[in-house]
Amino acid sequence: MSVVCDDRFVDLAIALAEASRPIIRRYFRRDFEVFDKADATPVTHADREAEAAMRALIAETFPAHGVIGEEHGADRADAEYVWVLDPIDGTKAFVAGLPLFGTLIGLAHRGRPILGVIDHPATDERWLGAAGRGTTCNGAPVRTRARADLAGATLYATAPEMFTGDEAHAFERVRRAVKLTRYGTDCYAYGMLASGFGDLVVETDLKIMDYMPVVPVVEGAGGMMTDWQGRPLSFASDGRILAAGDAHTHAQALPLLAADA
Repeated sequence: MSVVCDDRFVDLAIALAEASRPIIRRYFRRDFEVFDKADATPVTHADREAEAAMRALIAETFPAHGVIGEEHGADRADAEYVWVLDPIDGTKAFVAGLPLFGTLIGLAHRGRPILGVIDHPATDERWLGAAGRGTTCNGAPVRTRARADLAGATLYATAPEMFTGDEAHAFERVRRAVKLTRYGTDCYAYGMLASGFGDLVVETDLKIMDYMPVVPVVEGAGGMMTDWQGRPLSFASDGRILAAGDAHTHAQALPLLAADA
């Protein structure tokens, strides 16, 4: 990243995470109502209230900035700076009482991700990545790890059922090539990758809110993140994601996916 992210944007990203945490914690492992969205995925009052609080803070601080949110849609999506919000990435985990859900906060400048936060209210962990600076977890620097070959690698994916048809065959080729595969991580996988505990994340059918905020976190820790054809991620990407701890690991995994891409 050649751009250096403005300190004011970093400060706001942290403030957004601080604003959303108490709302989400107030609902977690409590008796609350779960609704089904049009795509049959769950949503709760925690999702909606946390996003509303973050959007209000953005509007107050940078009224010219755009916002794209999981629960409340897009506002000024063609602005020079656009915030991308997923208040609870992993709502299924959240409603099941599992702690690996997280809040994703991203900022794009002219379509390029320059700032990202992965905040985990239940585990009290927060990864922050910004253009021009290294990634941190709870304020301490973190780095991805290098891997000589895929035979010793750890692979993450949210769920095996997210892959169907040719995508399932592509994922299976990667899964067979690695040593260990773990599911059920949602956005926590990208934090683990950035901290050097895993080597690959392969996913598909992700929305802008799922991947744009994590790109600066992964890249700021020394990793690499593209689509399945090796192209940089943007608002126009197709939702098929390959994240790797370094360029060498990425180069080994990419042909296994691209065969069906």
